[in-house]
Amino acid sequence: MSDYKPPFSMTDRIISLVADISEQLGRIAVEHEGRISPHLRKENRIRTIHSSLAIEHNSLSIDQVTAIIDGKRVLGNPNEIREVQNAYEAYELMLKLDPNSVEDLLNAHRLMMNGLVPENGRFRSGGVGVFDGDKLIHMAPPADFVPQQISDLFLWYKNSEMHPLIKSAVFHYEFEFIHPFADGNGRMGRMWHSLLLGQWKDLFFWLPVE
Repeated sequence: MSDYKPPFSMTDRIISLVADISEQLGRIAVEHEGRISPHLRKENRIRTIHSSLAIEHNSLSIDQVTAIIDGKRVLGNPNEIREVQNAYEAYELMLKLDPNSVEDLLNAHRLMMNGLVPENGRFRSGGVGVFDGDKLIHMAPPADFVPQQISDLFLWYKNSEMHPLIKSAVFHYEFEFIHPFADGNGRMGRMWHSLLLGQWKDLFFWLPVE
């Protein structure tokens, strides 16, 4: 059992929000049972990829992202085009991923960052920080700590009896704090958050949360 403890306290506001979200999800499930078409799923997947990459300053429009996923030629930055292709390949694998498997996390990162960073598919080997311009706003833990910290986080999630809406958010927060990869932490954190929520309610496999 992991010794990890979530860095927050439950509040009445959190409990109220969880109840409200759960109620709305129940309503959606009843209204749209069996009616999420493949076309709508693809559209939402494209929105997810576009939104997640836009957060990382990818400048391609949603029309360009759609064209790339449809196999059409698009004029644009080759690395940005590669980001879209990689993200689509990684998200297509999502239904087969085990959210409690560190190996699956590394495999997904390998797909997400293939051809973009040398350390794709493995944890970072050096230090990393998050900057706002020239200002350091977060220094991640040393690289030697990463494998154990990620293992502890996965074990905590697997064994926690917290509500999935809460513990998936805690997981995401801690994942970004650890910053396990040289690059791609943001997009992997968002993808894994969707995967964790999708294991609870499969609607989240197709619902853009970015």
